[in-house]
Amino acid sequence: MNAPADKSTGLATEINRLYAEATRLSKESNQALHAALVAAWQAGQLLLEEKKRVRQRMGPGAWLLWLEQHFQGTPRTAQRYMRLAKSVSDVSFLAGMSLRQAYARLGIATEPKTPAERTVMPSLPRHVSLANRLLGLLTVEGKRRSFASTASLAYQKDLLPLYERLRTLFGQS
Repeated sequence: MNAPADKSTGLATEINRLYAEATRLSKESNQALHAALVAAWQAGQLLLEEKKRVRQRMGPGAWLLWLEQHFQGTPRTAQRYMRLAKSVSDVSFLAGMSLRQAYARLGIATEPKTPAERTVMPSLPRHVSLANRLLGLLTVEGKRRSFASTASLAYQKDLLPLYERLRTLFGQS
């Protein structure tokens, strides 16, 4: 009678080992997905800054030349990274998503993995896009980037009560 009990114990040990491995790998996978998303967002921030600098110094036509010479990805990838950076002021808003899922959520077009996946993703509703822009303008990160002039500071001061009200409605602290 000990043989079946030993076999059952051995199977339970293996099942639990595999469970622990699946849990660990899943956690590592989620961390890697988030790290990829953060890297793309940060690259988008830097690309936006560089695009502005290149256009000011060399004119609008120089940007694609700069990308060809300095960016290892495609111009389309650079465009997606910049749209991601423009669309979201705080990348933690997209926690738990892959880069492709974030693109879909934000209405950023991507190349399908396979021809069968060529479905058109609807864009975010206008109010969601506007709320994201407002959040970007009113957060600390947005203040450093967007509000250099006195007029902009006045807009920020006027909109801050609205921001605080909306933040409480959506449960952010």
